[in-house]
Amino acid sequence: MKFEFEQRFAHPVQEVEQALLDVGFIGGMATLPKLGAPEVLSREVSGPVVSMRVRYAFAGEVSGAVRRVVDPARLTWVEESTTDTGSHTATFRIVPDHYGMLLRCDGSYTLAATGDGSVRVARGDVRVNVPVVGSKVERVILSGMQEHAQAEADLVDHWLAGHS
Repeated sequence: MKFEFEQRFAHPVQEVEQALLDVGFIGGMATLPKLGAPEVLSREVSGPVVSMRVRYAFAGEVSGAVRRVVDPARLTWVEESTTDTGSHTATFRIVPDHYGMLLRCDGSYTLAATGDGSVRVARGDVRVNVPVVGSKVERVILSGMQEHAQAEADLVDHWLAGHS
């Protein structure tokens, strides 16, 4: 299932990008709903390119139908991303720690200035390979991603306001 969503920020592109790539900020994302404490596995900088691997865990409730297919305690994944701070673009891939054959998600982000701050647009594709309920699970995942994106944008703005 293809997706596209926006995150709006009250701060300039460079500040938002630095926050999103900051290990301290990423650790602070543990305050977001339905997300366990993120763990930065690697962060490599080569000129304007920042490559990161961050492990996340789902900490929300799952339906009984989902629990029949997956163990909620095993809903962990690594986000592999490569950000070009020169062009303010990034690519990402979600790699499940478990159930790798059931989920595929990848995409890109573009961060751009707006009149009153900045906006990050995410585009990508999520596929759940489970007969009968796969498309329903994709919609639930995308809804959660959209909810997370808004909460993350609010957290970035709050974090930057405290670091000005």
